[in-house]
Amino acid sequence: MTVLCIVRHGQTDWNAEGKLQGSTDIPLNMNGVKQAELCAAYLKQDKWDIILTSPLSRAKKTAEIIQNQVGVPLKVMEDFTERHFGKAEGMTPEKRQRHFPDKNYTDMETVEELTTRLQEGLTRISREYPNQKVLLVAHGAVIHAILAANALDAELFNQIRLENACLNNMTFKEDKWSINDYNVIHHLQEREEKQ
Repeated sequence: MTVLCIVRHGQTDWNAEGKLQGSTDIPLNMNGVKQAELCAAYLKQDKWDIILTSPLSRAKKTAEIIQNQVGVPLKVMEDFTERHFGKAEGMTPEKRQRHFPDKNYTDMETVEELTTRLQEGLTRISREYPNQKVLLVAHGAVIHAILAANALDAELFNQIRLENACLNNMTFKEDKWSINDYNVIHHLQEREEKQ
């Protein structure tokens, strides 16, 4: 059985402002660094075999912070780059609603293209890391698509807002990915309450 914990990257200024990032490379802000450190402190309690990450700096920096605590190899996987949202990248929700009320953003990567890319990445993980414990640092739309593609009720995941630095746990056995839990944030809340 392969265990996969998908971590959403820490917060960026664009996250805080509600701007759609997509494939635009926006770095973590100070809160995002702190969130990544809280993830690392929580994840180091377990044994992991490898950390995989999107190449975008917000994910890669989150992965590097986790790697400092967990102490396993880190590998970049292009398959898990955030979805390209075309002309809507950098826009606030209000501006997106005004320019693209139907949410069909010009030059956007299609759901089909995204799902195919992500399923290829998951297949690669199951083949290259059988019976291992894998951390994957990725992005909101990527995680939503992975969860929806592997859920019994895909619609459920269209209504959930995944928090920055949340954990989403899956397992691969008998040629199938299963979701154990998602949008886990207790590792962030417990530390914040202690301060």
